Order: sequence, then structure tokens, then C-alpha cells
Amino acid sequence: MPRTESEYPTELELEILKVLWKESPLPVREVRARLEAEADRPLAHSSVITMLNIMHRKGFLRRKKQGKSFLFSPKVKKASVSQGILGDLLSRVFDDSPSSMVLNLLEAAELDSDELSELRKLINRKAKEKKQ
Repeated sequence: MPRTESEYPTELELEILKVLWKESPLPVREVRARLEAEADRPLAHSSVITMLNIMHRKGFLRRKKQGKSFLFSPKVKKASVSQGILGDLLSRVFDDSPSSMVLNLLEAAELDSDELSELRKLINRKAKEKKQ
């Protein structure tokens, strides 16, 4: 029985999106080279072509014919994908409790004092917004 398609990118799809969010449009060979360099993920050329075409079919990418090849660029925004994945994680793992999710993150992550200070500022800003 085949797996149902997720509305969110898989791990490899997300790695490809990260490459294309940094720079696009790119041909297959450049996507493959950047995956090897940035994600330390060596893949066969045919595997990258297959993944890019699957992502195009899913609506994650645009492709434009240039000569004999295609140039690929993201159709989805990073903020939209990250919000969707976080929302899914929030509902499935933390029972729609943002405080549980943040507390878990604070316990699990190694945060330095600058990061903690930045989080305090964000929390204070959100608290002020809610009061208005």
C-alpha cells in the first residue's frame, strides 16, 4: 500500500528547497552540486531529476525550460513551509499547546545568553501586542 502524500516537504525535499531558497533558478546539475556541498548529500543525477519533478508535481517548485534543460525555483515561501510544519508539530505532538512546545524546546536546546535574551524580547513584544 503506497504512502499518502504529505502536504509538507519530506527531509530531502526540504534540503532541496533550502538550496533553492538561497539561489534560484538553478538547473539540475547545480541543485545536485549544492546538495553535495551544503547538505553533504551525494545523490545520483537521475535521483535529483526525479525529486525535482516530484516536487514540481506537488506544487513546491516551478520549472522553466531553457535550452535542453529545466531551471527550477521554489513556488513556496520558506515562512509558509516553516509555519505549516510548526503548526502540524504543534497539533500532533504538543496537543495545540504553544507553551508546551516552547518549554520543550527550551529544555532540549542549548541556548546561549544572547538567544535567551532575544527570546525574552520576543515574548515581551508579543505580550504588549496582546494588551493593545
